Amino acid sequence: MLGSAIAALAGGVLLVGPVLLALAGVLRLRGAASASAARDAVAPPWNRRLSLNSALLYTLAFNLTFFVQELFLVLPKALTPGLRPTLFHNNHAWQGEHPLAALFQGSGAVATVVVASLCAWRLRRPRGGTGSRLFLIWMAYCGWLMALPQVAIGAISDGSDLGMAMRYLQWGPAARLCAAALALAAIPFAALSLLRPLLALADAPERIAGPAARTRFVFQCATLPALLGTALTVPFRMPREWIEVALLPAWVALFGLVWIQAGAWRVQGVRAGGAAMRPGSTLGLALAAAGLLLVFQLLLRPGIAFY
Repeated sequence: MLGSAIAALAGGVLLVGPVLLALAGVLRLRGAASASAARDAVAPPWNRRLSLNSALLYTLAFNLTFFVQELFLVLPKALTPGLRPTLFHNNHAWQGEHPLAALFQGSGAVATVVVASLCAWRLRRPRGGTGSRLFLIWMAYCGWLMALPQVAIGAISDGSDLGMAMRYLQWGPAARLCAAALALAAIPFAALSLLRPLLALADAPERIAGPAARTRFVFQCATLPALLGTALTVPFRMPREWIEVALLPAWVALFGLVWIQAGAWRVQGVRAGGAAMRPGSTLGLALAAAGLLLVFQLLLRPGIAFY
């Protein structure tokens, strides 16, 4: 029964809610078709450099966030007598036994939420270039969206990271259901809170002048790049079972993107303050992603022992 209730809540938050929000946007666009069409007629061409850079920044943000999660799963265990943890590029493991080991399985998700919240706080300061602000947006996004779905999964699976922590805390079905409901309800708020800083990255007012323009800009700046960035994360996570290589990055991308894309039309009063990306920025980001991949596969893949 607990699993069915959480599945119903997840379906409402991740499917029904975004569909209804998008449908409201479609109806709004039909009602203001003439004015919107006039604004969209002067929309600048697609900024492909921004899209490509966004995909590379998403790749960096996702993998750095995952590293933070695994690192903070390891560090508390390394400080606990009797536990000998090892950090890998896509996982961690430990030897020994201690009652607190199960509780520490929740420390990774806590760390990603803290990092995400700090990045979101930094976004409130209207300073920084387009690339740096977009990186902060993706760090906030990945931190929240990597952690919140884990709460729902942990509520129904004792074998998951947060499920082990909930079992240690002796949470019953009611507490687990409440935690899952709160985490799922937080997903749309977290995702939609990033829309204003995303739209502010536009380098011309015409890109975000109307509901259709805002929807198109978010697709070009966020949705499509995040999907491409999700594909680019696969080499960072191999080798491992496909469910960890592909499914986890897919849920991080899709669970929040559906809300961001569906709600883009309704955000108003945002000033276009983004600057054009430098021609060399794409190469620099590609080299940074390649360097991080080498760190993951050459340094972290064999494992780093914390004992």
